[in-house]
Amino acid sequence: MRGFLLVTLLASLAGCSMWMPKPDPEQAWIELNPNGETQLQAVAVDGKTLEDDRYFQVQPGSRTLEMRYRFEVDGTNVGPDSGALPRDCKLTLAYDRFTAGARYRLVAGGYGFRPWAKLYDQHQYVLARAEEKGCGDLAGR
Repeated sequence: MRGFLLVTLLASLAGCSMWMPKPDPEQAWIELNPNGETQLQAVAVDGKTLEDDRYFQVQPGSRTLEMRYRFEVDGTNVGPDSGALPRDCKLTLAYDRFTAGARYRLVAGGYGFRPWAKLYDQHQYVLARAEEKGCGDLAGR
């Protein structure tokens, strides 16, 4: 019984590190929402590296978000008898009207070899689109 309690306690403590912090009402909160089995990471805001890559929380006003998006290109887009090709891309998104207390959603995906990311507001309107700043394959890094 003690072993079960110890395992339960350790499992719950490990889960605490994965909880998202409570959004600051004085800042804008940007949730990351990659499509499918992909990975989208917050990297920097206005050139300053972030400590937590699971979200963006920014001061109101004009900001540039830097992100990393990892996805696989389907083998049919690579060539005959080819396997999937992993891609690791850097993107930036500039938006000049972040509002304190507002919640945004950053959605990412890929068309063939090209990544894309769009910023949505709470009403699901597209506010801005990211620009690709370079890609490579994960195997080559």
